[in-house]
Amino acid sequence: MIAVIQRVSGASVTIEGKEKGRIAVGFLVLLGITTSDTTEDIEWLGRKIVQMRIFSDSEGKMNLDLKSVDGNILLISQFTLHASTKKGNRPSFIDAARPEIAIPLYEKMIEFLNQEIGEHIQTGEFGADMKVQLTNDGPVTIIIDSKNRT
Repeated sequence: MIAVIQRVSGASVTIEGKEKGRIAVGFLVLLGITTSDTTEDIEWLGRKIVQMRIFSDSEGKMNLDLKSVDGNILLISQFTLHASTKKGNRPSFIDAARPEIAIPLYEKMIEFLNQEIGEHIQTGEFGADMKVQLTNDGPVTIIIDSKNRT
């Protein structure tokens, strides 16, 4: 499972011209689910996201987590994070989980993050053509792969 975490001062997602989700300060998280991901990946990666200390403290140092700044999460499913570009110029998505595997894991990640931050996170819609807008604060962008824990 791969997460691209962007520290934002605002982000939103629109589907078919209608706003589906919006946050102010927080994280825009692009989540890629692969065929080998499990509930263990959700728990490990979910904790890393929530505990990530990348907000500035009073001295300007990245020392604060999401809860410390009363931030929220906009979670977007993105299978293209598992693109293989080794051969040719057309990416292969063979490692990305099919919907029957990915959707339940995506929904479990939503539940996990809701419990961890104590409020309703915002989401996109799995498989939809989404328009995502954000103001990356910093910019700060962190990539975490649950398969690279050591």
